[in-house]
Amino acid sequence: MKNITKLIALSVALMFVPLLAVQAQPPAQSAVEAAEQSVTQLLSRVEELRPYFESDKDRYYAGIEEEVGNFVDFTQVATGVMARFSEDATDAQIEAFGEKLRATLTRFYGSALVEYGGQELNYMPPQNPPEDPTAPTNVRMQIVSDGTRIELQYAMFLNDNNEWKLRNLYVGGINLRRQYHTQFAALMARHNNDIDAVIEAWQ
Repeated sequence: MKNITKLIALSVALMFVPLLAVQAQPPAQSAVEAAEQSVTQLLSRVEELRPYFESDKDRYYAGIEEEVGNFVDFTQVATGVMARFSEDATDAQIEAFGEKLRATLTRFYGSALVEYGGQELNYMPPQNPPEDPTAPTNVRMQIVSDGTRIELQYAMFLNDNNEWKLRNLYVGGINLRRQYHTQFAALMARHNNDIDAVIEAWQ
């Protein structure tokens, strides 16, 4: 059970793998190819920073957050987590919540990356791929350890700069954005729908 828990944590941590920016029309790489290349780069960065995890955590997390910022569109993530509440939020509040998510999630899941010990990573062809190579798509991947398999799906899109960005993640069929929305909605009820108070309380 302990190994499975660690594997799930590692799976979620890999939501922060920074897919490479794609500059051509259509993209020079498929989303799967970009993901595979970028996972290798991220794990190399983790290996480089691992010695600082105990001695200088700020340096470790700063390096992980730098990689995260290259890929995850936290404005999109924040808007998705807030869902209907985003309609009443200002752009500044959405941006502030996105930055809060960047900091809290990077630190929480960054610690899971330290546990990576060479587990097998398998990239799978997309199911029902869109005809348009620039259309939003899901990248599917499996993490295999001691016979246990966990599937991840990265929900990705090309932004206005033609860069692949992540806006949601599914782990073993669980919609992470929906899970965080449940937490956000509970905090809104607790704080009388005060968005600023919810952002301050978010952990």
